[in-house]
Amino acid sequence: MTIPTCLKTIKKGLSVLRDEKVLLHCATLFALPLILGACTEKDPSASLIAQGEHLFMNETFAGNGRTCGTCHRSEDNFRITPAFIATLPPNDPLFVAEYDPNLKENFEKPALMREFGLILMNPDGHEDLENKFVMRTVQSLRAVKLSVEGSEFEGYESETNFQGPHTGWAGDGAPGDGTLRSFALGAIKQHMTRSLARVEGIDFRLPNDTELDALEAFMLSLGRQKEISLPLPLTSELALFGQELFLDANHQNARCSVCHINASASSMKATAISEGRMINLGNVRHSTGEESLPGRPNSLIPFDDGFGIPGDRTFKTPSLVEAADAGPLFHNGAVSTVEAAVDLYNLDAFNNSQTGAALKARFGKPTNLTATEVLAIGAFLRVINADDNIRETLHQLEKSRKQRWWEWTQSTKNLKQASYENDDAIQVLAAVNLHPQVIGHLQKASSLINGATGILSLRDRRTVDAMSELRKARKLLFSDPKDQVTDQAHLIAKTKNHR
Repeated sequence: MTIPTCLKTIKKGLSVLRDEKVLLHCATLFALPLILGACTEKDPSASLIAQGEHLFMNETFAGNGRTCGTCHRSEDNFRITPAFIATLPPNDPLFVAEYDPNLKENFEKPALMREFGLILMNPDGHEDLENKFVMRTVQSLRAVKLSVEGSEFEGYESETNFQGPHTGWAGDGAPGDGTLRSFALGAIKQHMTRSLARVEGIDFRLPNDTELDALEAFMLSLGRQKEISLPLPLTSELALFGQELFLDANHQNARCSVCHINASASSMKATAISEGRMINLGNVRHSTGEESLPGRPNSLIPFDDGFGIPGDRTFKTPSLVEAADAGPLFHNGAVSTVEAAVDLYNLDAFNNSQTGAALKARFGKPTNLTATEVLAIGAFLRVINADDNIRETLHQLEKSRKQRWWEWTQSTKNLKQASYENDDAIQVLAAVNLHPQVIGHLQKASSLINGATGILSLRDRRTVDAMSELRKARKLLFSDPKDQVTDQAHLIAKTKNHR
């Protein structure tokens, strides 16, 4: 007898419930999850992550109604974009500045938020709110474990101490020691306060150490846990050409890998390259000229001077594996696509910046990519992004399958997250007509995943079938089948401990 049958039986009335066998059967079905749950050992780290997820998505910390998840939406790649903002109801806590008189001035700029996805920040302090603020996009938290300080890589020397930790776009997203724990504290004071006075205990409460442990564990669990290792055996000729340009072994033109080792958030020490040394600096800040781009609406958006007081115009290096579905890109949302982002490095805005000038001095000429080369690098970034989307989709589906039958709500949540990731992979490739056969398999997987969220009795079968379609899709991305034996076969193991 199933639980729905028991419920129907109960509704029929006391005459049926006199059957002691029926009562016993129903009681057993309802009690069994509690008994098994109490007897089953749970992974302590999984429990901490689950606690952190609950806090991240639901806890307002006695503030204005916002949570961490208000701006870092799981269904929008753990950031928030203008397109997603446009779907929200007027009473969403994101718009608290529009309906709470205590936050009407100098808390947000609602027009800029709605049109550009820009959030008001006071990284230089809260003493002069009318004049001391910047407007920045919400940076995705995917793979934040790998970008807070940077990662170690095989074949590279590492600086004794990386510059990090760096959180937020300029590395100034957290007060104090700059860690993810401090990032949470700073976010609560900045974004969740009841008034501009920002008095702890009145306008908000700060999380205790246990809550901070949980929040940190959850954030560190998001996205990739390891870096990719380039080059990859790509099947797309355009993407393969793009990868060659990206790696730029002789540092003749693109030089992408100088600032993005293996498409990561870690940078090389350019001055050591001529000595034949490959030195990994970890995550460092660069000045790349986005604030000087032509067409920037300077009358609407104040100049952002980056890290420090006064700012040095530098911003944290982001990972590029997740870039193709993370737009608008850069701290100010300057461009919408990876192709436009790559083309930025052709412009005077970059070549006249601190980093652009330094690379020109080091290698003898500025970056000068043709239109075809820009498209090729964009194709490469789209393929590695789509592959990561597929990896994460498989991960979420596997998590869904591991949920016990009485944990069906969590299983459904995993399926929904898998659906978001799979849809992202489709959009990333379809936007430039890359890998149509891959898209076909992903669309089949999408149908199966959506079907799996419905009838519980068919969930596992449809989930397994969806995973089969996803693996078929991945095999079409790479020319070497052995690289796809496991879902993370092309990931390397060495990462830095960020705690």
